[in-house]
Amino acid sequence: MAWTVPAVISRRKGAPVETVDVVVPEPVAGEVVVDVAACGVCHTDLHYREGGINDDYPFLLGHEAAGTVSAVGEGVTNVAVGDTVVLNWRAVCGQCRACKRGRPQYCFATHNATQKMTLTDGTPLSPALGIGAFAPKTLVAAGQATRVDTSIYDGTGRSYDPAVAGLLGCGVMAGLGAAVNTAPVQRGDTVAVIGCGGVGAAAVAGAVLAGARRIVAIDLDDRKLGWARQLGATHTVNSRGLDEAGVVSAVQELTDGFGADVVIDAVGRPETWRQAFYARDLAGTVVLVGVPTPQMQLEVPLLDVFGRGGALKSSWYGDCLPERDFPQLLELHAQGRLPLDAFVSERIGLGDVEEAFATMARGEVLRSVVVL
Repeated sequence: MAWTVPAVISRRKGAPVETVDVVVPEPVAGEVVVDVAACGVCHTDLHYREGGINDDYPFLLGHEAAGTVSAVGEGVTNVAVGDTVVLNWRAVCGQCRACKRGRPQYCFATHNATQKMTLTDGTPLSPALGIGAFAPKTLVAAGQATRVDTSIYDGTGRSYDPAVAGLLGCGVMAGLGAAVNTAPVQRGDTVAVIGCGGVGAAAVAGAVLAGARRIVAIDLDDRKLGWARQLGATHTVNSRGLDEAGVVSAVQELTDGFGADVVIDAVGRPETWRQAFYARDLAGTVVLVGVPTPQMQLEVPLLDVFGRGGALKSSWYGDCLPERDFPQLLELHAQGRLPLDAFVSERIGLGDVEEAFATMARGEVLRSVVVL
């Protein structure tokens, strides 16, 4: 059987999103259907709407989601009907050269469901990051559904919340993972985070979790710096009006004159990457987790790259392995050691996504979450 459900789509570049009926097919081998409980509104969804990813319109938006498995295709063994899951956009193949070398978090052949969800007239939809979860149901590859055990919350005084758990599906995991997995931040390190929206704020939380002794949050917006403080930043720098040298000097002043051991660029622009490059200590690490556009170019003297040493890294989805990281992070949340609930700024309905994009653009939220 197939299901017809309301969903949020982007029909053309720059046009407001629409809520229309879409058809979710019955899963075939290797696929599952998930009843979506909640889905965060991410900048990536806005990039899809604006044509910043590709032009495969119409898009079925939404990808930071949690829910319950309601149907499984032939051969699916990792999840079963009734399982609570968090969706991820990197289904590990197990066969590519990265997987075979024991580095599945870098899987080079991640995959999506083979079938397409469609409009009622049969027009195929392109699901955002292979998920498309601004809908009560969605079809994904089985490997994109990560089972979580909600019993970890029993007796903790906390309760499992899909609006919180779903954020691990993209932005929060990207920022946390940039600090914990990619850098990785070591106990006693000094850390600077440039850009303190959802991803950067999560990087701050990740640095706290890793045991950083000093965390400098940098942003143009005092409201975002306030969020970073709440999540554990020890110092803040409002960079409005500061040039590259000013930002570098501010970080050095707050790190004993040396620069930070790790600088995380959660913006993804040439100017912020250069700030990160020069604001680190000698032999320090730069992590790029903010996503640049295809047109951006970077120019840095090669002698500076050689002379400063250290590591220049890009973080892909926080270099996470969902089946390892999602359960661990939720257990830390259940124990009160990771404030994931702080990222949920507001809960909205399916028809509020367009306004949520505007709210996000104004920097008024860490995350708006659609609750279904």
